[in-house]
Amino acid sequence: MFDLYIGPNLWATVDMQNLDGNSTSEEILHVPSSDSLQICLVKNEGTTPFISSLELRPLGNDSYITQFGSLKLVSRGYYTTSKNYISRLSPSSSLTYISTTSDVSDGGNYNIPKAVGQKAAIPTNASLSLLIQWTPESSNDQYYVYLHLAEIQDLQANETREFSVFLDGNRLSDPIIPKKFEITSMQSLNPRTCGGEECSLKLTRTQRSTLPPLLNAFEIYRVIQFMQPETNETEVVALKSIQDTYKLIRINWQGDPCVPQHLMWDNLTCSNTTISRPPRVTSLNLSSIGLTGTIAAAIQNLTQLEKLDLSNNNLTGEVPKFLGNITPLLFINLSGNDLNGSIPQSLQSKGIELLLHGNPRLCQTKSCTKPQSKDFPVVIVATAASVIILIAVLVLVFVLVFRKKNQYTAMQAQQMPPNMPAVVNIENANSHEPLNEIKRRMFTYSEVIKMTNNFQNSLGKGGFGMVYHGFVNGSKQVAVKVLSQSSTQGYKEFKAEVDLLLRVHHTNLVTLVGYSYEGDHLALIYEFLTNGDLKQHLTGKRSRPIINWSSRLGIALEAALGLEYLHIGCTPPMVHRDVKTANILLDDNFKAKLADFGLSRSFQSGIGYQDSTAIAGTPGYLDPEYNHSGRLGEKSDVYSFGIVLLEMITNQPVISQTSENSHITKWVSSKLNCGDIIEIMDPNLRKDYDSNSAWRAVELAMSCANPSYSKRPSMSQVINELKECIMCENSRLSNNQGLESRAINIGLDSSVVPKAR
Repeated sequence: MFDLYIGPNLWATVDMQNLDGNSTSEEILHVPSSDSLQICLVKNEGTTPFISSLELRPLGNDSYITQFGSLKLVSRGYYTTSKNYISRLSPSSSLTYISTTSDVSDGGNYNIPKAVGQKAAIPTNASLSLLIQWTPESSNDQYYVYLHLAEIQDLQANETREFSVFLDGNRLSDPIIPKKFEITSMQSLNPRTCGGEECSLKLTRTQRSTLPPLLNAFEIYRVIQFMQPETNETEVVALKSIQDTYKLIRINWQGDPCVPQHLMWDNLTCSNTTISRPPRVTSLNLSSIGLTGTIAAAIQNLTQLEKLDLSNNNLTGEVPKFLGNITPLLFINLSGNDLNGSIPQSLQSKGIELLLHGNPRLCQTKSCTKPQSKDFPVVIVATAASVIILIAVLVLVFVLVFRKKNQYTAMQAQQMPPNMPAVVNIENANSHEPLNEIKRRMFTYSEVIKMTNNFQNSLGKGGFGMVYHGFVNGSKQVAVKVLSQSSTQGYKEFKAEVDLLLRVHHTNLVTLVGYSYEGDHLALIYEFLTNGDLKQHLTGKRSRPIINWSSRLGIALEAALGLEYLHIGCTPPMVHRDVKTANILLDDNFKAKLADFGLSRSFQSGIGYQDSTAIAGTPGYLDPEYNHSGRLGEKSDVYSFGIVLLEMITNQPVISQTSENSHITKWVSSKLNCGDIIEIMDPNLRKDYDSNSAWRAVELAMSCANPSYSKRPSMSQVINELKECIMCENSRLSNNQGLESRAINIGLDSSVVPKAR
């Protein structure tokens, strides 16, 4: 038994134990995301994988069209009594096989073999349907099935062959009349799932038909959604170039370099990844492996490299300048080689930890860069005199500035609240912004009064104080959050929010414009979003039309992207802790942004949660596990997001004061038992939504709101599922729900042979 991978994604598991000497094959329709394709055979349970042949067949863009994902072959079959065909179906007493020697043309884009079109099967009992039954591997499996049909009998004037296709009792197409001696290939535009544990496909003759249904061939594919993106293609090419340059022989330097993580190449470290962000190489360690030649130029294409170790090899030549152009690079070890020349200025000025010992011919001082001039005594004397004068001036300026600063700091410290430092420690805030940028965002209290017109226009109450509308520079609208002096945790929360917002930047997170602190007056200045918060729109407090289903899904996706950034895009990762519809703000174009980070806290990467002594959040949205134990993690936010999604779906209150099922999850659970999506959806939507999209959204929301912390999905998984919901809804809006003249969708199991019933 062994596994097949396409790049970093599991394609299939091959079990050779029960084949009794027979062969097996796996087939997939896949669109590569790069110019290369990697098929990997991976050991499973200690066995040695093997392969007899690998065949690649290019296909045009006009066949096997899908909405998403790759297609794994489940079964392919056609009807013949000959044993010379691999894909033939075993004879069945309920079917009669027919054939013709006449030419049968292919009217589609599927290149059906001539021999396939010349043979077909019909029910032996002409009054019965042609029935195909199968059991899906999972209730969520989605299938594309292609039917290939051609009339190969000469029909009399009073004979008609017409039939319909049904899946689990639901008709999939208008009545079909196969064309005479011409293959018509039929497929639906959307994948199909089965409603129960068993799928049932019927080809049933219509009332006006005098002949039974006919089928020449079929193909069945299961949709596979490959969730793991491949390593950045430029970096893959760079690593292969490095491998070729140094003639490296590494057993596991095959397949994708970074993913899956348990198969990562030796000597590499890669960044974390999401469905929308491919992994990047952050560390390359090729020390003590006998490298010769110069430092490979391909290293410069590893643009996210943070650590490079080429020590204890036999490298020659100069230290290349391009190493100084790799922005994230913080550590370079080139010791124990035979490098020469001087160190590039770009490396000396970046503050990189640079290890160079053991390179006797490498000049590590500035004296070797240029020969000294013959008149050096004059230059030295003049330079020394200039330096002495400059130092004297600087000392005088420093004394004056320091005296003035001490006076200001002492005065300011008297005005500060006892828990607030006189100076904000920017380094402790982990901000990557330059100091002058942070100062530019600092406002005086008088400027805050001016921008809010003396706090005249209140927007409501925020996480720890009132929020006011204002203007910066007379034109830019802002929301000013003023710290409530009655808040016992106010100053601590204020500093936490400043520290956080100064280092968090994402298109779906509210931007911090500036802040102010003077004595007891503390304020945060945010960008102002004109369309208010999502809760106002759901409850009808905004005099605007109801947000339609498509827009709700878009808002949910954007909010999820903001949360995903907090969880995996920040270092260290962060938890919001107060995700709710009132904290999802909407701009002019109804683009969603998460607000109110006053309750956010960092948590240690790799642990997934931490204990917090201060319970924070909003009743109804708060993770029940956290509410009782103080257990805090990214999936606490996932729970809150699930409640938000249920609120968007149902427009029901999160906590009802009148219903027996007081919490929204209980209300939805009671409606799920009815099996009617209309009972769950917001009636204001007037049934204007794709039911499949709605069901998937409900299932996703309930999965997020699972009482068990470990059973909830990650935000990356949530984002992927929301994209699927949006695609279903977009398909409906594009009028693509019906069947094309050449397409029908069904799904089968390869172990089941069609029969008549």
